[in-house]
Amino acid sequence: MSERAAPFHCPYCGEEDLRPGEQGHGAWECAACNRAFQLKFLGLLARGLRRADDRGDERT
Repeated sequence: MSERAAPFHCPYCGEEDLRPGEQGHGAWECAACNRAFQLKFLGLLARGLRRADDRGDERT
């Protein structure tokens, strides 16, 4: 994938009226709720790693 992914909606109000922010890479501004937020890639998860609450009923 050569293009950066863009958010589809504001994480605060859910509206889709977003514009790239002036603060730099990953910054977005929502015209509906007048909030600014930033997206950040944290990294990849290890394959096969599961949280304790995802185990379901695998108790023995």
